[in-house]
Amino acid sequence: MLSRVRVWLNRTYAENVFFMDQLRRNPSDRAVEIHATHGDPDSPVLAAADTADLEPEGLSPAAYVEYALDQCVRRGIDVFVPRLHQAAIVAHRAEFAAAGTALLAPTPQAVAVFEDKATAYEAVRSVGVPVPPWWRVRTADELLAAVEELEAGGHRACFKPAAGSGGVGFRVITRAPFSLAHLTGFPSPYVQLDLAVEALRRAGEPVDWLVMPRLEQPEVSVDCLTGPDNRLRLAVGRTKNGRRRGFTLDERWLEPARLVVEGFGVHHLSNVQFRMLGDRPVLLDVNTRPSGGLHQLSLCGVNAPWAAVRLALGEDPGVLEPPFLGQDYTVVSGPRPLLPVALPRQREAEITLPALPVQAASPVEALPL
Repeated sequence: MLSRVRVWLNRTYAENVFFMDQLRRNPSDRAVEIHATHGDPDSPVLAAADTADLEPEGLSPAAYVEYALDQCVRRGIDVFVPRLHQAAIVAHRAEFAAAGTALLAPTPQAVAVFEDKATAYEAVRSVGVPVPPWWRVRTADELLAAVEELEAGGHRACFKPAAGSGGVGFRVITRAPFSLAHLTGFPSPYVQLDLAVEALRRAGEPVDWLVMPRLEQPEVSVDCLTGPDNRLRLAVGRTKNGRRRGFTLDERWLEPARLVVEGFGVHHLSNVQFRMLGDRPVLLDVNTRPSGGLHQLSLCGVNAPWAAVRLALGEDPGVLEPPFLGQDYTVVSGPRPLLPVALPRQREAEITLPALPVQAASPVEALPL
């Protein structure tokens, strides 16, 4: 009888309740127990897990690594899927391995390349992956110069933080003056150029923004699974055009994604995003973690989370071909339970770096959910 697998997801997206569901519904019927930690006591991933802890706030990356090692030992974690402080964690892969925990995450070099979008664009362009024109700006004058050059080329300008995820800080530049029209309806991603320039000049300190053309749909997110041998095991594109979603195996999306993940050591689960610049696809972003929409591949008969856990455990699942492509769909929200009582937050003083090597921890009781 196969032993149960203990998987930990740290401060992950709410959508990863579906990631957890797929692990439990794995085709081998192998028992999977899931540990989750988060800073928000009302994150649904805490209620969806078998065991859960509130994370300490304000830890430095180095202190968080100590906290993570302590969690892995106390909770008997076999596979750790890090999102928060991923760069610091993967730099200590050997310590986690000595504690009996495999990291479902890329190499430190890959994380470093794709943490910064400008660095990422330079790197992928060198291996033939098309990228949009971009300007790295830090001041109001640099922002104005970049916007004017883009507009002269017939583009609408937008900007986003050079480092970030989830669309946080993304804005589209408009020259339309601020008026009551902007105070009706829902808030939009558009920001007036004069207001952005004024805010930068009043800030008194530089920003770190990437200015580029507003790219068009369709947006295609290629979910990838790559082994430590740099060989791609799975690549399926998820298309987005307004509300309509679908799937694709078109090589004009898959081939550049393959160049990225195999060429830069983006091991395990990742997501490579493209949009259109005119009539050609260009790279939008590379996420060195499982995407929030990864579970949607179940509509193609693929259980990507379970294949990734097997790969992390050294059980090569082989090359995964979707048995079919699901029909077009849309995404709607639904209710998920929360924990009925608050979890105690662990104090930093309670976090101790375990002596290594260590023995696997004994199973722990699940929280009452």
